Amino acid sequence: MLAFIQAGGAGTRLKEITGDLPKPMVPICGKPILLHQVESLIRSDVKDIVMVVSASSTVVQDFFGDGSKFGAKISYIVENQPLGTAGALYYLAKQRDEDFFLVMGDLMLDVDWQRFYAFHKKHRSFLTAFAHPNSHPYDSDLLVSSKEGKLLRVLSKKEPRDDYYNNLTNAGLYVVSKEILETFQGMDEPIKMDFEKDLVAPSIGAVPVYCYRSTEYVKDCGTPDRYYSVSRDLEKGVVASKNLSHPQKCIFLDRDGTINKFGNFVTKAEMLELLPWAGKAIAKINTSGYLAIVVTNQPVIARGETDFAELSQIHMKMETLLGQEGAYIDDLFYCPHHPDKGFPGERPEYKIVCECRKPKIGMLLEAKNKYNIDFAASWMIGDTCQDVQTGINAGCKTILLTGGDPHPYAKYGDAKPDYVCENLEQAVNYILSQEGE
Repeated sequence: MLAFIQAGGAGTRLKEITGDLPKPMVPICGKPILLHQVESLIRSDVKDIVMVVSASSTVVQDFFGDGSKFGAKISYIVENQPLGTAGALYYLAKQRDEDFFLVMGDLMLDVDWQRFYAFHKKHRSFLTAFAHPNSHPYDSDLLVSSKEGKLLRVLSKKEPRDDYYNNLTNAGLYVVSKEILETFQGMDEPIKMDFEKDLVAPSIGAVPVYCYRSTEYVKDCGTPDRYYSVSRDLEKGVVASKNLSHPQKCIFLDRDGTINKFGNFVTKAEMLELLPWAGKAIAKINTSGYLAIVVTNQPVIARGETDFAELSQIHMKMETLLGQEGAYIDDLFYCPHHPDKGFPGERPEYKIVCECRKPKIGMLLEAKNKYNIDFAASWMIGDTCQDVQTGINAGCKTILLTGGDPHPYAKYGDAKPDYVCENLEQAVNYILSQEGE
């Protein structure tokens, strides 16, 4: 497997830290950003690397050489003039004919690259973008995808947003099928091109393009604030711990009465209202070593009280409101089933006994398989003993909230939580205090 790294960035906004160093050579905890990337690739057995560098500096070549001292094979494409994020693929097309990773060289990251590539091959994708939520979706370009991850469109941060949205952004990493190199075969010389605008955008709808949703650490280091934030994360071990080759710890969250106000079943987006402490609490999870994943029973589908499109709107509203508070959920899983029949307008195909409705653990198992979650190191938080029993069934530690459902013991009342709190903020504070955070 080949990695193609854009390593020619000037690092203008980091001049106060780096002087004249190219941005990918900025040292973080004693190593250039680019070396952190190379070491991550090598750990996934990706050892064939092509770096795009500027003709104005040889600092990258002087440091890495042919890559042998790092256990890799490194070669270079030298740009006499900037060709954007895709123009140098003209030169790659003359040399190679294989799938490759495209990596922006100013990103601090630690990724299970083989897991990323396996997703790409499974979906027979032409292009696969590495995607993740962030703490500022309101001023980010967002990816709109199907439930299976097929990329449907890119929502530019410059476009007016008069509706709710999923918090999913492009991280700047791709798996690219070799067929894309055919784009450059007919060119007589390279031209300046932007990978996202000139190659990704025209491909959407024409060929299979997918989003690979991951919780792994990928962050731009391009400003002093981001540089120091990433440095702290690296020192604390956060960067390495989020690699999905390692078991992850998670805080599983119920929805109604835990994140949004308890009341009648939420069947329309306008009915959802966040609890006042939800954003702050989830933002604390985001900066800890835990994932924040929602698992929620939604029998309103089976009972015919809402449909999948409206439920999607409800969840997009939740993500939009959380994003406005600098918080995000890493993923969300819901069960649309309900075993009891006799509701007017019910949908018989969903009136079944399933394996995903809490307190069964089907949703948690799906999350476990997707994100390599260690249940024994994880927590389940909810406002009923049904949530507590779910956590017990999965082998998680549990917290019961008393400030949501007024009848938390109505079902599975014998389930004993490890701890009882009034609200989500108190629960998260308790969990993090146990970790010494």
